[in-house]
Amino acid sequence: MASTNKGDRKLAIDLASWMFNVVTSVGIILVNKALMATHGFTFATTLTGLHFATTTLLTLFLKWNGYIQDTHLPLPDLIKYVMFANFSIVGMNVSLMWNSVGFYQIAKLSMIPVSCFLEIVLDNVRYSRDTKLSISLVLLGVAVCTVTDVSVNAKGFIAAAVAVWSTALQQYYVHFLQKKYSLGSFNLLGHTAPIQATSLLLVGPFLDYWLTNKRVDAYNYGLTSILFIVLSCSIAVGTNLSQFICIGRFTAVSFQVLGHMKTILVLTLGFILFGKEGLNLQVIVGMIIAIMGMIWYGNASSKPGGKESRSISSIPIPTTKTQEYNLLPVASAETGRSDEEV
Repeated sequence: MASTNKGDRKLAIDLASWMFNVVTSVGIILVNKALMATHGFTFATTLTGLHFATTTLLTLFLKWNGYIQDTHLPLPDLIKYVMFANFSIVGMNVSLMWNSVGFYQIAKLSMIPVSCFLEIVLDNVRYSRDTKLSISLVLLGVAVCTVTDVSVNAKGFIAAAVAVWSTALQQYYVHFLQKKYSLGSFNLLGHTAPIQATSLLLVGPFLDYWLTNKRVDAYNYGLTSILFIVLSCSIAVGTNLSQFICIGRFTAVSFQVLGHMKTILVLTLGFILFGKEGLNLQVIVGMIIAIMGMIWYGNASSKPGGKESRSISSIPIPTTKTQEYNLLPVASAETGRSDEEV
């Protein structure tokens, strides 16, 4: 009975964590779409820096009030993570500029096999035949939904490769650091967000000017656009936190596979809120295939042998346990890339 209750509690927390990530991720995509497309605030990298600055302020507030414990993260690990994360953000923005939308989507889809490769090489994970087939079905469905014209050039291919590998490494490293140093989601954000905010706010205006030929300081800030920026930054705190929670619980591959459910939701909400001209039989068929693949993946990966490590983990077992997911009192309530706020 006790083990059943424990399993039910884990399932409930997993579902709540995932729904939190879906709601915040879809919400920030819609807010950023309105902010960039309607109000012309196209400074994606600077906006991401503002997201991490807002996240930093929240972690400092919680730490000051005793909700986050002091933890240690070695500087070399911190620098490696920030490098992966920032190259991911910059690489995605540059890839979107230099490549067609079709190739950009293909590059995003390739993050799943790259993440699988990292788990196989670094963690000695093995996947069952059903798990591999279900991942392939998800990729096929999302490709049918999103991939249209495909054209690529040399510099666009390099930008996409940097974006894909840095994103996969960043997501793998989130899981690795949480396990190795027994860091909760807020703890890890408390270490990484300040450096990401500082570096992106320093580099962002110059990169955005290079990408858009527009200066962020020359933008015509109005009350509505400022409110959208504040809303985007507020939602981004939840997006950043939920990403760390989900990767900590599910691993990077599962996060990527299930993450395509957000793609389906964004497409659906986009048709409802921004016009239905893109809704056609191809998109509907792709959605159905992708959803079937996600259901199959959830069932296949949870079975014995569906996804398992064949060797003892090299990550040392921590001797002390810090707070993980219940960092706020019971009375309290729970990023960032331009295309998913990615």
